[in-house]
Amino acid sequence: MKKILMMAMLMIAPICMFGQKFGHINSADLLPLMPEYTQAQTDLQTLQSQFEEEIKLMQTEYNNKLQDYEKQASTLPDNIRARREQELIELQEKLANYYQQCEVNLQNKSAELMNSISTKLTKAIESVGQEGGYICIFDLAGGAVPFVNTTLTTDVTHTVKAKLGIQ
Repeated sequence: MKKILMMAMLMIAPICMFGQKFGHINSADLLPLMPEYTQAQTDLQTLQSQFEEEIKLMQTEYNNKLQDYEKQASTLPDNIRARREQELIELQEKLANYYQQCEVNLQNKSAELMNSISTKLTKAIESVGQEGGYICIFDLAGGAVPFVNTTLTTDVTHTVKAKLGIQ
């Protein structure tokens, strides 16, 4: 009796496995199609160009003062020459600090924008998973899954695109 029951369970187990649904998606292909992503890239480029313009103005100011100093350095009294050298050093430090601050601001803004976009994409994937009855959906772009046999899983990219309102 135990052998018959064990044999029946072993025969039924593979059948139950085929009833489970697994999906896959490549979020790296979807992100550039999202209007929010395009807008975020535009916003970041605009911010970066604003920072670059300000840095260019500061660099021009520094270069002008440096040229003036170099022209007059030999004729200036020691105390004025030392003060101008100190001003140049301070301008150079200010420029370096501003550049670093701009880099940090760009990174923070990028992270903020991408976080909201990723959250929206994740919610759409979760919604498709719930509605489609999937056990799990693997993201091929994430790199956390070393292998996904795409013939045994369902590509849910089109469904997620529809959920996000992307053509």
